[in-house]
Amino acid sequence: MGVRVYATVKVMGVAPDPSLHHKLYLFLRSYRDWTQYIIDQIWSCDKIPSMRELHSRFYGLLRSMGFRAHHCHKIERRAKEIVKSVKKNNGSKPVLKKLTARLDYEDYKLDLESKTLKIAVLDNEWVIVKLKWYSYINKYLNSDWKLKEILVSFRNNNIWVYLVFEKQVIPRKLRTVMGVDINFDNVTYTILDMNGKLVTMGTIPFKGLRKALHYKKLAEKIQKRYPRNWRYVKWVRRVRGRWLRRAGNILRDTSHYVAKKIVGIADEHDSVIVLEDLENIKSNNNGKRFNWRIHFWAYRRIQEYIYYKALMRNMLTVFIDPKYTSKKSPIGGKLIFLNYKYVKLPNGFIVTRDLIASWNLALKYLQMKGSKWSMWSPNSPLREGMKTQPKRGKPVQTIPKITIVSKR
Repeated sequence: MGVRVYATVKVMGVAPDPSLHHKLYLFLRSYRDWTQYIIDQIWSCDKIPSMRELHSRFYGLLRSMGFRAHHCHKIERRAKEIVKSVKKNNGSKPVLKKLTARLDYEDYKLDLESKTLKIAVLDNEWVIVKLKWYSYINKYLNSDWKLKEILVSFRNNNIWVYLVFEKQVIPRKLRTVMGVDINFDNVTYTILDMNGKLVTMGTIPFKGLRKALHYKKLAEKIQKRYPRNWRYVKWVRRVRGRWLRRAGNILRDTSHYVAKKIVGIADEHDSVIVLEDLENIKSNNNGKRFNWRIHFWAYRRIQEYIYYKALMRNMLTVFIDPKYTSKKSPIGGKLIFLNYKYVKLPNGFIVTRDLIASWNLALKYLQMKGSKWSMWSPNSPLREGMKTQPKRGKPVQTIPKITIVSKR
């Protein structure tokens, strides 16, 4: 059984004729305004109307405004989705500002040779948009990927087109398990075979959060200097925005780098990737310093990137409750906590709690799958090796022989 995967490509568009540019703007504005109109009409309803009720109530009105049949369907569905989502979160009535429209394949025509896009607008007119093409988009144009709906957006007098591709992925048969523990300053992984024997483990540094927090602190400092009027002073608002954008870019790039490394190692060992289910982690109150860091922590983004990149390689990703994974010994017995970071296993080997967590995540998955795994310790006479940890703050090892695997 396959898994459906979506990939969205952002492309800038240019209308060759100013009149076509204006027609597209009028269409997007009408699309937004009539979506807002339907939201206003159904907001006070005790029960959100079904698509059949919305269609019978608003279809004729939308058609009389010049929209095509598929435009009407998309507007009605979009209005219902927004109302349902906002009411679920107990929010106030939404007010739409962005000029964005979703279009089915019946309402656009993409010419790959000339790199142009024809978009159906009001009154059955068509607008031609020239796309700024990028070479990486060509990998989505093979037979495996199919172009589905597109999103057309108008921002700062520029046209942006989002091409949504779909692919059916059949997960391949995997022979090992990789437990992944995401932390503030690193991402640790442990790979076991299906019998629970250790294959390898390691740490990937994650320096993006520390750099991003630095820029966030700069933005907060300049905001504190002008606590009342920072929103209205142009240069203050611009500098603050620049720091926050830079922080966001650092987190995004670092998350891509870490996810690519994790998926590459998992692909090399044919591993199922086991991630932590951190859904309620932000609800925990662990002090001012911890909360200040965790609200800028990109753990969910890293997990999404890992999940997506793994699917692209036909690999599975599962989420498991991480409770007590850094406090239990993966080889039986009790852990000896040397400090906040390092622990000693019952066999005397010293590792970080992060590696213990990733190890236990992999074992949890094997328990869920019902594998007959056996306890294995790092000093077992097998060829599998372990990666050493940084020397800073690490207690002295007591195990005489450890096979070292070259760093990736």
